[in-house]
Amino acid sequence: MKVNANTMRPGHVLEHNGKLWVITKTAIVQPGKGGAFIQLEMKDVRTGTKSIERFRTQETVERARLDEHEMTFLFAEGDSFTFMDKETFEQVAIPRDIIGDPAVFLQDGMEVTVQSHEGSPLGVEIPGKVTLLITESDPVVKGQTASSSYKPAKLENGVSILVPPHIEAGTRVVVDTATGEYVERAKD
Repeated sequence: MKVNANTMRPGHVLEHNGKLWVITKTAIVQPGKGGAFIQLEMKDVRTGTKSIERFRTQETVERARLDEHEMTFLFAEGDSFTFMDKETFEQVAIPRDIIGDPAVFLQDGMEVTVQSHEGSPLGVEIPGKVTLLITESDPVVKGQTASSSYKPAKLENGVSILVPPHIEAGTRVVVDTATGEYVERAKD
């Protein structure tokens, strides 16, 4: 299926030069002269080789047709993550490198979408936002303004993020899983 190059996101799979590629990073570059373009860092599904390709933002690319299965995250063991198909109750182990950076945000019982091509898993789409507990946060430094200052804090999964000064340890916050950034205080 043809799609605009600027709609591609990490985790998407595209067909390029006769191969299947998983996108690992995207960056839109706007040079001082000329039109903007999108730079895609991709990994070959079969061999694991990496490549960086540039496309004009209005250019179309061929997105691969994938089978998508709704699955539930069960547990992690080493660098392998186990998911259960919600319809067949079949369990599938997926290596960390297929999931990528968002693997740190997986929680027990989380509903995810696993994409596969001809039976082999290629990617895992986790929810865009996740609610986590802050376990540690630095004290507020007097004299800082609330508008532009952020302080470091550690989440229950061990990830460090920057939060506004009013957030203390024990507060539940919403985190963007794509960027790993603080979004808002949880409303629960």
